[in-house]
Amino acid sequence: MPKSDYDLLGKTNRIVEQTSITGNIICTADLRLDGELIGDITCKGKIVLGPKSKVEGNITCKNIDIEGKFNGKLVVEELLGIKKTAKISGEVTVGKLAIEPGAIFEASCEMKSK
Repeated sequence: MPKSDYDLLGKTNRIVEQTSITGNIICTADLRLDGELIGDITCKGKIVLGPKSKVEGNITCKNIDIEGKFNGKLVVEELLGIKKTAKISGEVTVGKLAIEPGAIFEASCEMKSK
């Protein structure tokens, strides 16, 4: 019997440091990535890319905090939080944007209101 999105609240998928994945990740629950990914992520919840994370690909999600490196196309329905250790390049579409001083943001950015 499939679980509803409500049953997954508070649960987080974790990909730890020194883990390398080539392929796509599709998840309903939140995701924390501290390793490396070459591929796409589609997530209905919140994503956290930790300080040692490295992603080459496309991400579509509700909310995301980025502390590591991201290169690709990023589509965030609500809030993109870019921490001071982040390095982002590519193409970004967001609802809201928060950037800490010190972050490297070399991307085209489009803000969409609901």
